[in-house]
Amino acid sequence: MNLASLGRQPDSPLLFATFNQDCTSLAVGTETGYRLFSLNSVDKLETIYESDNEDICIVERLFSSSLVAIVSLSSPRKLKVCHFKKGTEICNYSYSNTILAVKLNRMRLIVALEESLYIHNIRDMKVLHTIRETPANPLGLCALSISNDNCYLAYPGSSHIGEVQIFDTVNLQAVNMIPAHDSCLAALAFDSSGSKLATASEKGTVIRVFTIPDGQKIFEFRRGVKRCVSISSLAFNTESTFLCVSSNTETVHIFKLETPKESTKSEDEPSTWMGYLGKALMNSATYLPSQVTEVFSQGRAFATIKLPFSGIRNVCALVTISKPRVLVAAADGYIYIYNLDPTDGGDCTLLKQHRLDGAENTEVPSESAEGGDDNTAAEERSERPATLTRGTFAAAAASNVQTQSSKHNTKDYAQATDKSSKPKTDDLLGEAVEDEVNREGALPLNDENEFPPMTHYTDS
Repeated sequence: MNLASLGRQPDSPLLFATFNQDCTSLAVGTETGYRLFSLNSVDKLETIYESDNEDICIVERLFSSSLVAIVSLSSPRKLKVCHFKKGTEICNYSYSNTILAVKLNRMRLIVALEESLYIHNIRDMKVLHTIRETPANPLGLCALSISNDNCYLAYPGSSHIGEVQIFDTVNLQAVNMIPAHDSCLAALAFDSSGSKLATASEKGTVIRVFTIPDGQKIFEFRRGVKRCVSISSLAFNTESTFLCVSSNTETVHIFKLETPKESTKSEDEPSTWMGYLGKALMNSATYLPSQVTEVFSQGRAFATIKLPFSGIRNVCALVTISKPRVLVAAADGYIYIYNLDPTDGGDCTLLKQHRLDGAENTEVPSESAEGGDDNTAAEERSERPATLTRGTFAAAAASNVQTQSSKHNTKDYAQATDKSSKPKTDDLLGEAVEDEVNREGALPLNDENEFPPMTHYTDS
């Protein structure tokens, strides 16, 4: 949730908020720095790290590691990659335009500008590929799968309709274009396996889920009928059994990803007047316009949340903190924690809310708690590649970086030729942390168990 590009909430110092890849921590950017919070307890929002040096409009943490990528409001074209526990800046890159989004997984780092995307190798921050002249994307909308096996990037394939371009960030080639919606895209999210992609359009009434990379539609959910809304975020749970959708309204919808079971003959018989009417309409589906029959076939929300506000940007997550929970971090400066009943659904109960400015947390009134059973828990653009500014990398690294690039094309998926050479680990990381270089190619993050080492490079 980049509030600097979306429009900030009045009287709120919040510039950015996002959950890390496995939703174990929350990163918040403010006018004075950034904070990282642990999400392992309902009752307490523990601060992992706090920096008070500059206005941070993007901060992305790599899983539970000490690697963070940050962008400041005062230098919106510069990306800094840091080891926050060591206080070390690993490198910084300057780009030809404002950085709108940054995405991370254990293999790739993606930087989104308005009309281009840069794909970096996470192990040495080398630019592997540049996707140039993408359709205008003023909000930097994109999604990166966190799976190493399905390491796909999704971004808008058109600035007029809701096409989704799927790009393989390992083999560095476009693999599919999915016609997801009639209107422009507003939100994208992969599930944890990278095999499913949820999409929403600017109308915000219908949410669709597709298989990746083939692009088959497997689920379609209706968020609403009466009004168009602005979708704030989409989020799967770890098991890909639920999908959470938040918007600029007061309602958050949770949909259950399950194939409807075939009913027996006795179960097919309606018992109410509305049931008879619904059955009659479904039986007449072949005679009705396709737009009408689609409404009847779309799934409805399994569970809902009524937020204490409306019209405020927010980002949601589905997690398990002793029990299934729904987290909503909002531009009003709070994170809200709700209980989710995975069996019966229905209305979700507000358990706790915590301030994101590091001040004392605010308790929820006792009547809203869960019965007390959870005490534990746009300047001139250039097509030149990003330039590496010497910081902690060796000077030779910048001169040796060769990048490949491809011009966005919605019909031509020809694979670009990789002309980059295999990086020299000692040269690239030697000046970063000399006594922590992993000779097998991992980043110099030696905090115990926090970043599984990468023992090989990916050759494309």
